[in-house]
Amino acid sequence: MSAIELDVAIEQGSDESEDFAAEREGKITRFVKTSPGYYRDQFAKIGSQAKFVWTVNLWAGVLGPIWFSARGMWNWGLTFLILETFAIVQIVRGFFGDLSSEAWERIAKIEGTLELRRQQLASAIENNTDKIDVYRRTVDSLEEAIGGIRLEAEQLDGTGLMIAMVGIVALIAIKAAQAVVANTLLEKRFSDWLSDSSIVTGMTLGHIALSVLFIVVIVVATVTHYSFPGVYPWLIEFPTEHGIRLTSIGWVETFFNFAVSNGEAFFDAITYGIRIVLDGLELIFVETPWMVIASFIVLLTWLSAGPRASVYSGAFLLYMGLLGFWEKAMTTLALLGTAACLSIVIGIPLGMYCARRERFYAFIRPIMDFMQTMPAFVFMIPVIAFFGTGKPAAVVTTMIFGGTPVVRLTVLGLRGVPEHVREAAISFGGSKWYLLTRVDLPLASPSIRAGINQTIMLSLAMVVVASLIGAKGLGEDVLEALQYANVGQGILAGFAILFCAMILDRIVQGDRK
Repeated sequence: MSAIELDVAIEQGSDESEDFAAEREGKITRFVKTSPGYYRDQFAKIGSQAKFVWTVNLWAGVLGPIWFSARGMWNWGLTFLILETFAIVQIVRGFFGDLSSEAWERIAKIEGTLELRRQQLASAIENNTDKIDVYRRTVDSLEEAIGGIRLEAEQLDGTGLMIAMVGIVALIAIKAAQAVVANTLLEKRFSDWLSDSSIVTGMTLGHIALSVLFIVVIVVATVTHYSFPGVYPWLIEFPTEHGIRLTSIGWVETFFNFAVSNGEAFFDAITYGIRIVLDGLELIFVETPWMVIASFIVLLTWLSAGPRASVYSGAFLLYMGLLGFWEKAMTTLALLGTAACLSIVIGIPLGMYCARRERFYAFIRPIMDFMQTMPAFVFMIPVIAFFGTGKPAAVVTTMIFGGTPVVRLTVLGLRGVPEHVREAAISFGGSKWYLLTRVDLPLASPSIRAGINQTIMLSLAMVVVASLIGAKGLGEDVLEALQYANVGQGILAGFAILFCAMILDRIVQGDRK
């Protein structure tokens, strides 16, 4: 390359570098909108080094959470808001708060009791009864307690300045931390904005107004409550009326009464279907000779997870038999099998349907969230109203609690099938049925098996709860142990439930390797 060509290349590289720098400066200006020159210098300084760069943003330190929230960094704004509110509470409490108010309230209550005891003592002295010493000791004890609490109140009043100084030091430290990390966090947000244009830029008027309003309300309410307790009772107790609750209860009861009276045939049909499956499984597990069931379970474990797991499975079954838990364990397995089978039969097709239909899955996802998060004792109430007590109601309760994982993990597995594999199958003329049975389901089977396993485990976790509404089995022994504080029975029955879970886990999951 000649000298002229080298000079031209250098000039072109210099021009490209200048164009890139100008483009970056323009982007920084569009992003920050305020003080672009300052932020260009700070971003250049931060971006030039891999380690943390010490910079100071005075406005971030002064405005604190308002600056971070107005810039769209709400996570940091809320964090610093909590810290600053704590510091401000200490400052206001120390300078203006009534630190000893609680102690003086205790003194007032004790003085009322003391006055009553003094009257009783005076009456006992006047009547010369044998309770004079008792009342005198009580009066002396109360007077001593009042003296101790009064001394404590005086000491609390003397600590106000110290509490305020701690708050001031903490507030200064928090402000300094905000000023130091502000530019680094904003530069990181700028880098994210370069790849995601949906991120809000600058300090928008809406963010400023919302952050100021939110922060003022939080700080004022918190400081008022902790610094001047009892002045505004509505800060503690939500302003409501008792009649609203009573009216809501009436509406709910009216709805359930209507559903029960008009849906009796529907719920009877569900109960009948559950009873058929449950009776069939109980006939297999309970009525079949124990050696047949034990041999079948051990063999199934061997085929699924190997000889070592089958040895453990046999030991667990031996434990249940020797301790007299065999029949109850089989009853538990029948109940669990009914709930799990129905959950799987419904859940896998539902997951397959939802995997390719985002709108439908978005519709049922909140329902499944409700089923998983609602406490079991709450949804047992409508189950009892619709199905009564007994094993069918226990099966329905178990299905509600444990039926969602198989749906979620089926959807996850099917959506995780690589698109290029599906496209290859389609390009070779694969039909939809072939695509489902030979491509999607085989590749999604690990996730589906995990969903089946989780459904079985969660169903087994409902054994004790289901015993409250008439389900028999091992849960009944645990429930009796809780009622009568029988530690030994509860622990042994609990181990039996654990061993049932381990056997089922090995059979379903098999050899993970």
